[in-house]
Amino acid sequence: MNNTVDKKGTVQSLTFGCRLNAFESEVMKQKALSAGLDGLADGAVLVNTCAVTGEAVRQAKQAIRRARRANPKARIIVSGCAAQTEPETFAGMAEVDLVIGNEEKLHTHNYRALPDFGVNDLERVRVNDIMSVRETASHMIEGFGGRARAFVQVQNGCDHRCTFCIIPYGRGNSRSVAMGSVVDQIKHLTALGHNEIVITGVDITSYGTDLPGKPSLGILVQTILSEVPDLPRLRLSSIDSIEIDEPLMEVIVNEPRLMPHLHLSIQSGDNMILKRMKRRHLREHTIEFCNQVRAQRPDIVFGADLIAGFPTEDEAMFKNTLDIIDQCGLTHIHVFPYSSRKGTPAARMPQTDPVVVKQRAKRLRQAAENRFEEYLAARRGSRQKVLVERNGFGYSEQYIPVYGVDGDMGEIVDVEISDHDQKGLIATTLKITDGIKIRPSTPVAQSKLVGTQA
Repeated sequence: MNNTVDKKGTVQSLTFGCRLNAFESEVMKQKALSAGLDGLADGAVLVNTCAVTGEAVRQAKQAIRRARRANPKARIIVSGCAAQTEPETFAGMAEVDLVIGNEEKLHTHNYRALPDFGVNDLERVRVNDIMSVRETASHMIEGFGGRARAFVQVQNGCDHRCTFCIIPYGRGNSRSVAMGSVVDQIKHLTALGHNEIVITGVDITSYGTDLPGKPSLGILVQTILSEVPDLPRLRLSSIDSIEIDEPLMEVIVNEPRLMPHLHLSIQSGDNMILKRMKRRHLREHTIEFCNQVRAQRPDIVFGADLIAGFPTEDEAMFKNTLDIIDQCGLTHIHVFPYSSRKGTPAARMPQTDPVVVKQRAKRLRQAAENRFEEYLAARRGSRQKVLVERNGFGYSEQYIPVYGVDGDMGEIVDVEISDHDQKGLIATTLKITDGIKIRPSTPVAQSKLVGTQA
């Protein structure tokens, strides 16, 4: 969860889940301010929820209750995927003043009538059929909440129907933002001083299939890099490697401004489980892709989403998922214990024992931690270019946390790595690069990693 807490009488935001939600929270706040909610005596709290797991929904409800205790008279407005898929859950909470859907949250008029809103549960819900939405509008963001990186939405929704996933019912079908609008937004954010842009969406490798001429994600990325030469760093959020086309592969292996960190939607390393998940790839496809890219761009790292304990998964099937960590050389791994979501086909399959699910998730996390530690240890003595997120902390091009960094937020500094801990790399000195003297960094005590998936 990311949260922005402002002083009393203004608009606060609580964000759960993906980078797309982070982007949309900025849009929500902008629309709420345009509607005048900052003029309310006790302000408003915007809660942007996630529905990917039952735990995500539970955390959102818990945060809403905390927000009410901290802001007894503020208006609490709940939106996001969980609000879209189960609006009655949030409408039934006494703490909530308004529930709005994923499409409604992006329009000013849905916030404007709030001060005169009633208390009837039916009145408190503004959630329409997300499947009826056919377009995704571009939203120009004025800054990005004090962040060093900025996120730009290029796509929304998903046409796939993976058997475990509730998100298409929260986001609707796939729809893309026009290339010109994406480029204009990135030019705008770069001019504001953002040195890294993260392209985000629900299924970004499906980009362009609904647009005239059907431009692919690869064409979009090539256009961005060509049209915005002042942008130092472009990063992709989660991608589906089986959908990567030739233009995108060309950029991945040849373009240094596209960051060498790809987060793959793998989910499982077992072919039978992948089939039951209704995924579009096999384990062999994933391994081949990682080997092919790494051979052409050795500095690249791969992350992945992995699900532990999917229905019908036995020990041999799980072992295939465990093994793919080493076979693909994964370093940034998000482990999800399988969470049954009502209305999905997987919820009707024979379920894995919850105790076994928990144990397998723990084993995956331990393997992920071991692989990450090995990667960090191998970086000692290396040079890294780090985007400063805050004083003393930033991210390398491979999205590795780096501590002991000296620089202003948003600045890209050249550091030398002397050590590491379990959280990331530690920089102690900076060198002169191309005749330009860069300030030395100083060691810092181990810090808690702050941030979510890129």
